[in-house]
Amino acid sequence: MSEAKRVTAAVLLIGDEVLSGRTADKNLQQIAQFLAPIGINVIECRTVPDEQDVIVDAVNTLRARADYVFTTGGIGPTHDDITADAIAAAFGLQIDVRADALEIIEEWYRKSGTPLTDSRKRMARIPDGASLIDNPVTGAPGFQTGNVFTLAGVPKIARGMLEDIAHRLEGGAVTLSRSVKGENLREGDIAARLGELQEQFPQVSIGSYPYFLEIQDGKIRRGTHLVARSTDQAALDQVIDTIAGYVAELGLVPQIDPDK
Repeated sequence: MSEAKRVTAAVLLIGDEVLSGRTADKNLQQIAQFLAPIGINVIECRTVPDEQDVIVDAVNTLRARADYVFTTGGIGPTHDDITADAIAAAFGLQIDVRADALEIIEEWYRKSGTPLTDSRKRMARIPDGASLIDNPVTGAPGFQTGNVFTLAGVPKIARGMLEDIAHRLEGGAVTLSRSVKGENLREGDIAARLGELQEQFPQVSIGSYPYFLEIQDGKIRRGTHLVARSTDQAALDQVIDTIAGYVAELGLVPQIDPDK
């Protein structure tokens, strides 16, 4: 059997409100979690302001680097919603209000009894040739241009749009993840051996993540999570067993998740 190919994605978060810290991003996490079971790994994420030239540059860079790109934000009805124009510019396409998108929006606002203003009609501006992405939350569609999927910035809406994307994606090998937690384990106690293990198993990504939890009377409960990720189940299991052995040799109890 031939080895499944590696399929990658990049996420572009668009909006001054994200960069200012006024809005906390949740889209990267939910997009990555949505793609992982399909066998698509997010390899890069960028956050850019509402500036067309910056968005265009980021889109063109990312779509050349990754198999798929997901943008979030900037497709609403206000003056600073310029993502659709930026996507059109990135692909060298014309853009205007499109009849199929306008029909969806008109029907949505008719059912909700809300006036359809000129500002709201801006959400029907779609680059020529782009495929619409269904929006089950608020009606106004996203769109796909080449390998770029343009989603709303509101996390609930973006998540709803993802349901109309899965069938358009070609996945690859699914990356599996297992971990070993060591209570009272310090990174320095195991760092050298982890480095040697990483060299022995280059097909497995090994990460070390210390944690510090405040408990009663100001005391600190500490330890380290050791996480391994790979598309190779056998190699992953071997690495986890080895790490657990390292932790046990230090006189600590390794907690393996998920266990075999």
